[in-house]
Amino acid sequence: MFKIFWDKLKEAFASVLPVTLIVLAVSFTPLVSFSPKQLVVFAVCAIFLVGGIGLFNLGADLAMTPMGEQVGSGLAKSRRLILLVSVCFVMGVLITVAEPDLSVLAEQVKNTVEPVLLIATIGIGVGLFLLIAIVKIVFKKDLSTIIIFFYMMLFMFGMLMVTFGRDMFVPLAFDSGGVTTGPITVPFIMALGVGVAGAIGGKNANENSFGLIALCSVGPIIAFMGLVLFSKGDLTYQLSESAYSIDASLGANFLPTVWGVVKDVVAALGLIAIFFMVLQLTVLRLSWTKLAPMMFGVIYTFVGLVVFLTAVAVGFMPIGFELGKQLGNMPRALVVAGFVLGMVVVLAEPAVHVLNKQVEEITGGLVTKRSMLIALSVGVGISIGLSMIRIIVGFPIVYYLIPGYFISLGLSFFVPKLYTAIAFDSGGVASGPLTSSFILPLAIGACASIHTGGDSILNYAFGIVAMVAMTPLITIQVLGFRAIVATALRNRMMMRRIQDADDEQIIDFM
Repeated sequence: MFKIFWDKLKEAFASVLPVTLIVLAVSFTPLVSFSPKQLVVFAVCAIFLVGGIGLFNLGADLAMTPMGEQVGSGLAKSRRLILLVSVCFVMGVLITVAEPDLSVLAEQVKNTVEPVLLIATIGIGVGLFLLIAIVKIVFKKDLSTIIIFFYMMLFMFGMLMVTFGRDMFVPLAFDSGGVTTGPITVPFIMALGVGVAGAIGGKNANENSFGLIALCSVGPIIAFMGLVLFSKGDLTYQLSESAYSIDASLGANFLPTVWGVVKDVVAALGLIAIFFMVLQLTVLRLSWTKLAPMMFGVIYTFVGLVVFLTAVAVGFMPIGFELGKQLGNMPRALVVAGFVLGMVVVLAEPAVHVLNKQVEEITGGLVTKRSMLIALSVGVGISIGLSMIRIIVGFPIVYYLIPGYFISLGLSFFVPKLYTAIAFDSGGVASGPLTSSFILPLAIGACASIHTGGDSILNYAFGIVAMVAMTPLITIQVLGFRAIVATALRNRMMMRRIQDADDEQIIDFM
């Protein structure tokens, strides 16, 4: 066990190191100026971040992934569709309530939307679309067709928001889809899909196991848009810079901050654990040898998430806001910093490593972790760089989202379906805790220094999570398109060699 944990720590160290070094290096340039206190707190939090990610990844391997597989396979083998979809709906709601990314986003917009109402609405959206995703697996329906239908519905809702003067909430709506697929959701939902697809079987079982994350990212967007459209009164956003102060979580405020994180994680994981135990006693009836590692895994997940989220709240969120605020006065530096930070910040997302590992295992090495990481890094870097340009110039996010999603949906007709499913899952996974707690504050800080008024921040700073979730859809499918071209060229060369060999034999015979 210690060796496995040590390996997880090394992976976490390699993930967090680039972001930490970039921030520390920039602090010694004339571009930005951090106080010694800010640098020390950030460096200490980076160390704790490594430990938190390591413990979480260990816990995900021991608990969240096996739980998802056992629930999916156990319920699918029971052949009771109503029970299967009902349990999946409830689990979808519970894991969304448990998702720390959503809590971080809800806290940053609490002056506009009541956090409990926001989380409940998005949870229902995830539950409904997880139900749809499971039905897709059971009846072996094509993911591309379903995705295209719901994205058309999504853009129709977006047009209604523009019509009713609620267009400033479109970026926040798309962000809500990105933050729901984080460190708790991804391991469980992906494993759930693997379990259901494996129990049902079929020649395309591996392909059918992907796509759940993609659908569960669409549900919250539609649910939030519905909430805004049917809300009465004037919804406005007000920036509270004190919430991003480094002193807000230090000194006398440190223990309350940690206690708040502990309560959130206990409530989140507790709901999942209790519901799983109910399933264990009524349906699954797993042996103690399978159950014991899961119990230890839940403990590791709990400790890892508490350490991770505390480090993020204390050190990374305030530094991200301050960095964006100071770079906002230097447009070129802001764009470059956004691109570079985007390329490395995705490496620190815990859920990315869970996805990459499962993709490599399920595809038998056809899609390697290395190629996935490169594609995700480039995609996220481009998305954040483009988002910084949008903040500087100031234009609606739909100018990016509509062409981007049309390109990604168009590519789905030309690449293998497996790549399409992986791409749409990757989009949700890339937008994890560091995106909502470091990159989003960076964007808010930059927007606050460039524009004035809460509506400007709501329009231009928010939406960056949605951009992070969108660009991997294109880059991963381009990876699949490249694989098709490479295979075609290889086959053509082999045919040419065979033809040349046949021609030589004919010449020798003559």
